[in-house]
Amino acid sequence: MRRRDITVVKLGGSLAGSPHLALWLDALAACGGRAVIVPGGGPFADAVRLAQPKMGFGDAAAHRMALLAMEQFGLVLASLQPKLSVAASAAAILRVLQADAVPIWSPAAMALRATEIPANWDVTSDSLAAWLAGRLGAGRLLLVKHGKWSNGPVRAADLVARGIVDRAFPRFLADSGAAASIASPQAHAAAARAIRSGGNLGVRIDLHVRNARRLHSPWPRSRHRVGAGR
Repeated sequence: MRRRDITVVKLGGSLAGSPHLALWLDALAACGGRAVIVPGGGPFADAVRLAQPKMGFGDAAAHRMALLAMEQFGLVLASLQPKLSVAASAAAILRVLQADAVPIWSPAAMALRATEIPANWDVTSDSLAAWLAGRLGAGRLLLVKHGKWSNGPVRAADLVARGIVDRAFPRFLADSGAAASIASPQAHAAAARAIRSGGNLGVRIDLHVRNARRLHSPWPRSRHRVGAGR
């Protein structure tokens, strides 16, 4: 296994309850040794976000709770597809990959030890997926997000402006050294083929403004604070 052949796949929490979720899990389970799943927070992170202003706890506590929300969604994913294995450390992730299986990252232990990860809502599972790609030396990062994506590339700055990714994502992506793409929930079969073959993976996310087209979204900018889906 070459680490640059690894693709980190962020499955957004918005897939919770979607008929596409099981299709993604089945498709990724067939990518043993090549894919690592990063779960979003889904309804578990939404509960943290909604409770914070009502209860008045700070961002540091919310950050820890949102990491646990990701772990909860990860447990859901593992229960839905028994071929997937939860892993909480880089060493455990690599062991699962070396066994030609697919790990689901349980992020709290690693993320809470990383002083470069801010403990606030500027960082969600998108940035954490990019950070993990860098830690693993993975060659590619795929974000699975609702939307109709053009042939691209799309600009990371526009994804931030639309609230599709968090504010810290461009920095963490640049630091990771991974090539990033975005795909819709319907793209599970094509993505799995690309992960196994090394082919083109979704629509490229470009950090360089001159090389990427503006993102023309069919939906208005989100009214929620960035990080709503973790």
